[in-house]
Amino acid sequence: MGDLIGILKNTRKHLMTGVSYMIPFVVTGGVILSLCVILSGQNAVPSSGALGEIAKVGIAGLGLMVPILSGYISFSISERAGLAPGIIGGYIANQIGAGFLGGIVSGLLAGIIVHYLKKIKVPNSLRSVMPIFVIPLIGSFAVCFVMLFFIGQPIAIMMSSLSNWLNNMSSGNSVVLSFILGAMNNVDFGGPIGKVSYGFGTAMLSDINPDTGLSSQAAQLIMGAVGASCAIPPLACGISTLLFKKKFNNEEKEAGKAALVMGFVSISEGAIPFAANDPLRVIPSCIIGGGIGAVISMALKAGNPAPWGGIIVAPINSNPFGYLLAIFVGSIISALLMGFLKKNAGAGSTAQADDSEDFNLDMEGF
Repeated sequence: MGDLIGILKNTRKHLMTGVSYMIPFVVTGGVILSLCVILSGQNAVPSSGALGEIAKVGIAGLGLMVPILSGYISFSISERAGLAPGIIGGYIANQIGAGFLGGIVSGLLAGIIVHYLKKIKVPNSLRSVMPIFVIPLIGSFAVCFVMLFFIGQPIAIMMSSLSNWLNNMSSGNSVVLSFILGAMNNVDFGGPIGKVSYGFGTAMLSDINPDTGLSSQAAQLIMGAVGASCAIPPLACGISTLLFKKKFNNEEKEAGKAALVMGFVSISEGAIPFAANDPLRVIPSCIIGGGIGAVISMALKAGNPAPWGGIIVAPINSNPFGYLLAIFVGSIISALLMGFLKKNAGAGSTAQADDSEDFNLDMEGF
């Protein structure tokens, strides 16, 4: 029991180790995907031609970030033997739609399981195969069993319930609906909760008027709110690194530059390194700013006819100024909240070096 308490007490260290290894994948995948979207002029990820092939590189980078995050969280707890269970568990987390939050759970779970597997006493003849065969095999099976049969189903039920709830609200209060959609996009940054919001917006757009070739004004206003809020988390994180330099380590500052590019084309995953490092401050800050940005977009009737978001779709918006204002105000609010809530970064400039501050499970000082 003492070992488990020690592992949980150092949760922040393990998360930051995972994030430090994940950042290159986020930056590489996000920037390549952003450039493909910009160059294609389609306000969406290209699916064909040379740009479509290059976009696969970006998609691969972003697709690997949750497994890498999970793997190196596990590595931080249980060293090399924890890599395979952590990475495989993170992949499963992606497959079941648990997103980066599921990746954090799978990484911690893998690290803890492998930590205890390593304590099993075995004959000398088996010691050499334990860390490269037995422990990864048993650890991977145990982690994936939990993720598939205990975590996957509740997430699927939650997503279905959220979709039904949003559909029942679609004819209700537009301000409440837009805030909820905007807030959802800022909970897990491209994860299952955000995908429900985005899917709801695009589903509304799919109801096309045969006479005009366009979806209804109400549907475009909903998509405008969704599109604006999707861009806010990476932009807010990037802006916050510029305004509050002492609150972020060197890796986060570099990630902030890439996040600004990703926010331009609505790749919310640019905020994940920041949220994984400090979820109790970053996620609430983004939720508030994203919700407010979505409400402003709705109030200013900034309709978006494209199933995409970010600054890149502003030229085709029914109120480009209102749409950009919504993104700007929401991003600034989130960036300021983030900066005010976060503590100064430690003396160490990298995630691994900052071991002095343990993760506080009772949210003291939040």
